Amino acid sequence: MTVHVHPSSYVDEKAVISDGVHIGPFCVVGPGVKLGSNVKLVAQVNLSGTTIIGNDCKLYPFVSMGHPPQDMKHKGGEVSIEIGERCTFRENVNIHPGVDYGKPVTRIGNDCYFMVGTHLAHEGQMGNNVIISNGAQIGGNVTIGNYVVLGGLSAIHQHTRIGDHAFIGGMATVTKDVIPYGSVIGNKAHLTGLNIIGLKRRGFSRDRIRDLRSAYRMLFAQEGTFSERLIDAESVFSDNNEVMEIVKFINNRKNRRICMPNSWK
Repeated sequence: MTVHVHPSSYVDEKAVISDGVHIGPFCVVGPGVKLGSNVKLVAQVNLSGTTIIGNDCKLYPFVSMGHPPQDMKHKGGEVSIEIGERCTFRENVNIHPGVDYGKPVTRIGNDCYFMVGTHLAHEGQMGNNVIISNGAQIGGNVTIGNYVVLGGLSAIHQHTRIGDHAFIGGMATVTKDVIPYGSVIGNKAHLTGLNIIGLKRRGFSRDRIRDLRSAYRMLFAQEGTFSERLIDAESVFSDNNEVMEIVKFINNRKNRRICMPNSWK
């Protein structure tokens, strides 16, 4: 296999370029960059800092990664970006590294898809198979699980956690944590139920979805306190992995608030 670099592009001699990499016109690849096998930079891509991109990723024009985070407390220490395999970054995507006073690494898993004009800020931690729709903006130190979908122009506030298989509606403003399998909409975002369409697409059985619905109704009923209902759900569904994932997510919230149904406002 060979490496193709367009003559108009600049690749620093210290950059690590693997077999099969294609670097199109007017790209800039800095000294701390590592490109895995078969990575393709279509054109006008700018990669800086310590940026590690896994095999078979594709970056479209005006993608920018690795430049200093937009955080006034960052003092220029060693920070980086680590990206898994088979990720796609469409036009005008911007990814920032971590910060030297907190988490030094921004991480993105495998098979993620960033659509046009999206932004992942410093310290972001993202799982696998995540879809970020056009114009979505993700604040600093946000944690996003696996198989999450962010709708177009949605905004995720700093420090927010979004659980596995969650769906964030278009233009939603999310300031509180979103439970695994949950679906939220609105400004400010509120919980509208479970991400049933996503669960069906990913092959969840009727029985598994039924149990999740039963647990959801128990957790977000109007009787008793939320803490009491959380204990009840943990007892009733103790052998259900998906429900226990929700319970664990809520119990690990520390001082974070959870997105609740609109009726709770």
